[in-house]
Amino acid sequence: MVSYPLCKINIGLYVTGKRPDGYHNLQTVFYPIPLTDNLEVIDLTLSDAPYVLHTTGAAVAGAPEQNLVVRALMLLREEFDLPGVEIWLHKRIPSGAGLGGGSSDAAYMMKALRDLYHLPLTDHDLEARLSTLGADCPFFVKATAQYAEGIGELLSPCSVDLHGWHLLLVKPDIFVSTREAFAGICPATPAYDLRTAISAPVEQWHDRIFNDFERTVFAAHPAIGAIKQTLYDMGATYAAMTGSGSSVFGLFRRPTDEAKSVFADCFTFHCRL
Repeated sequence: MVSYPLCKINIGLYVTGKRPDGYHNLQTVFYPIPLTDNLEVIDLTLSDAPYVLHTTGAAVAGAPEQNLVVRALMLLREEFDLPGVEIWLHKRIPSGAGLGGGSSDAAYMMKALRDLYHLPLTDHDLEARLSTLGADCPFFVKATAQYAEGIGELLSPCSVDLHGWHLLLVKPDIFVSTREAFAGICPATPAYDLRTAISAPVEQWHDRIFNDFERTVFAAHPAIGAIKQTLYDMGATYAAMTGSGSSVFGLFRRPTDEAKSVFADCFTFHCRL
């Protein structure tokens, strides 16, 4: 069974408060982007091994047992008598980019196992289980525009539609740790309500929708801030960092054919949404 885990961008990202458990409450909109990994799951009924994992493409850090596709598999094996599987994961979504690639892989792995073995699990059941693997994992079960609160796991439909816009995604060779991104963050209520601001035309987002992490990340890594400015210089209607970095995206009315030459040292992805 073959599937194509896609990624997401954050449109707006506000840190609104610190929780007793040490995590932070957030407000954001997750929007799906058609930059995908390739995931194939093959039944190995006659094998004694619970899994065999092959990874290709972009480098995947960590031991196989820590890979989110394996963790998703093992989570379901605690409930169901699943046979061994062979997993082929080809990575195209950059890691540490604020795009949720690993979380998407986990969600698509669970969906593949449900379909392959006809498991009695609804989408809601999958979302509940995936929330134990990562706050943004549940989003990728439906992978439609969602307003997210809590630590990112409380989802509700969002009507924003970017159909027809051209998206340019740029990721420099810079890693931003979650700890670094949160350094200096002061939780606060945003000046503009995100639910209201997201319903305005994209042309009005520049002055209404922000990513709270940009202030600390841009201060530590000016090159990331420079990418955002360059996207505006190229004619972007709206540009922002996604997640806690290091990727930055721009929304354009026209194709951006010059992207590879302008951002020669970065990973770039362009599509018409």
